[in-house]
Amino acid sequence: MHPRFFAQQAPAHPAIVMAATGETVSYAGLEAAANRGAQLFRALGIGVGETVAVWLGNCREYFEIYWAAQRAGLYLCPISSHLTAEEAAYILNDSGSRLLVTHKDVPGAASLGAALIPGVAHRYDLESWAAALAGQPARPIGDETAGYHLVYSSGTTGRPKGIRLPLSGEPADAPHMLGERIAARYGVGTDSVILSPAPLYHTAPLAYGMAAHRNGATLVIMDRFDPEATLRLIEAHRVTFMQMVPTMFVRLLALPDAVRKGHDLSSLQKIVHAAAPCPVEIKHRMIEWLGPIIYEYYGGSEGNGSTFITPQEWLERPGSVGRADWGTLHICDEEGGEVPPGVDGLVYFEGGWDFQYLNDPEKTRDARHPHHPQWSTLGDIGHVDADGYLYLTDRKSFMIISGGVNIYPQEVENLLITHPRVADAAVIGVPNAEFGEEVKAVVQPLDPADATPDFAAELIRFCKRRLSAVKCPRSVDFDPALPRLDTGKLYKRVIRDRYWPRAS
Repeated sequence: MHPRFFAQQAPAHPAIVMAATGETVSYAGLEAAANRGAQLFRALGIGVGETVAVWLGNCREYFEIYWAAQRAGLYLCPISSHLTAEEAAYILNDSGSRLLVTHKDVPGAASLGAALIPGVAHRYDLESWAAALAGQPARPIGDETAGYHLVYSSGTTGRPKGIRLPLSGEPADAPHMLGERIAARYGVGTDSVILSPAPLYHTAPLAYGMAAHRNGATLVIMDRFDPEATLRLIEAHRVTFMQMVPTMFVRLLALPDAVRKGHDLSSLQKIVHAAAPCPVEIKHRMIEWLGPIIYEYYGGSEGNGSTFITPQEWLERPGSVGRADWGTLHICDEEGGEVPPGVDGLVYFEGGWDFQYLNDPEKTRDARHPHHPQWSTLGDIGHVDADGYLYLTDRKSFMIISGGVNIYPQEVENLLITHPRVADAAVIGVPNAEFGEEVKAVVQPLDPADATPDFAAELIRFCKRRLSAVKCPRSVDFDPALPRLDTGKLYKRVIRDRYWPRAS
């Protein structure tokens, strides 16, 4: 469905609630704002297939602009509010954005001069955007057609890349696969209350918010994730569904037992997580706390395929991310040959969307199978069991090769995070004159006072009791706050750059 349907059937029903302020937008209000936005795009000469951008923190306008672009057949490009002006300018220029809506609360916005973004013909802050909308009619434009988002990767291993999917050419209010899937799988409907704790510039929060509105649910949006506030909001709004990432689980579990048990969470029916690997012990503890309501999927913004696993399946196969539910899985060696169950290889999907990396045909080619160009990969290593359940090992780009031995950091990171005095951990390869690379752990201790040589030695012993010595860190450094994205992904390039000499 489409939010327009609910604007007609239940106009006063809340579509958006801002958690911090209680500010509420009804479905009728969302429909009117989206129509006015689409009218403004056309008045400015922005036509089907072009791109507009938002550089904002979480706010009600995010979805008002999203649904305006969606019904105008545009690509909406969300930009991380944490980027510098130069980083934002790269995305705006690369995406060909014609219009930008930003706000003074975005730290880099004041430095984004017109000279940096010559192709952006129209720029608004939230106040001028509201004023521009006020002069537009609240009726649909005459040439509605379905648009979509144009998201950029997090750039954890280099420049972010735009993921552009072809527009459908269908009516704006035509059914959408993701909306229908989320309704069927999680029971999302008009009685649902969805708490969104993550930044809307990331694909999953944006997509799940879109799905909420396609199914008539109420979307409660947090300004930013806070573990104790999350529990209060679940209780206060009788939240039924959430999309989360594993780092949120870690922070929730770090709360004192009295805090975790001091809130009524009985309304919560389902949680889904993805985006980053979840250590088995962490997920076990979440299920012990909340019950078997935690679902998981594996996939990317590219939409090239996905897997899915229920909590019941996961308890039988801890660590799996499920079986393919969109497309066909293929696990292949470096030459492209398929490997048998139990053998690690590059994870390919066949049958998903035909994505392109915008302005980067080489990266697009690199993501395709060498012999089957209709198969594509996100760059992850994993294996399937005899029943087709996928287990991820790590990203290919993060693999450490030490003395000819392949070492996957994720296994070590998943172990380190279970140490009771560790808040976060990253494992990377650093230069070694004899072996090429050696394993180093960079750890964020729960207590900064633990950043000592004795604790470093304790962590190495902790790893050696559970893993073969070749996989274990040879050294441990400490960091008061690891560069982890809001999606839960480690920004490993920043960490690696500390230890590897820059090419001249």
